[in-house]
Amino acid sequence: MVWDRETLKSRGLISNGHCLPYNPGLVERARELRKQMTPSEVKLWVNLLRDFRYRVLRQRPIDHFIVDFYCPRMKLVIEIDGANHFSENGGEYDKERETILKSYGLKVIRFSNSEIQSHFEEVCKKIANCSR
Repeated sequence: MVWDRETLKSRGLISNGHCLPYNPGLVERARELRKQMTPSEVKLWVNLLRDFRYRVLRQRPIDHFIVDFYCPRMKLVIEIDGANHFSENGGEYDKERETILKSYGLKVIRFSNSEIQSHFEEVCKKIANCSR
């Protein structure tokens, strides 16, 4: 992905050179999402990511997206997928989104709400294994 200022500007993105490019129009929506986390997001945040060994950011704008969780040190995006991600259009959108996120050198892992609620220990192990 090209990060020169003109390319970013033409795509409606900004970057201070220390963070990934993002759409500034998403900042307020990201704040709202942090205040309205889903039960699965709350469970993962409170029981693992809030006190994770590396800093994890919630509802972080990257490019034209807001990712559920982002760990800059691990270059890891953690997404929790609700029912809309399994719809016909949701899968295509997720593929495009993942392609763009990977172009920034990020690893993207996904969990369903049911995985978070029913297999939480396994989810925690998968996330921990990404740091190795």
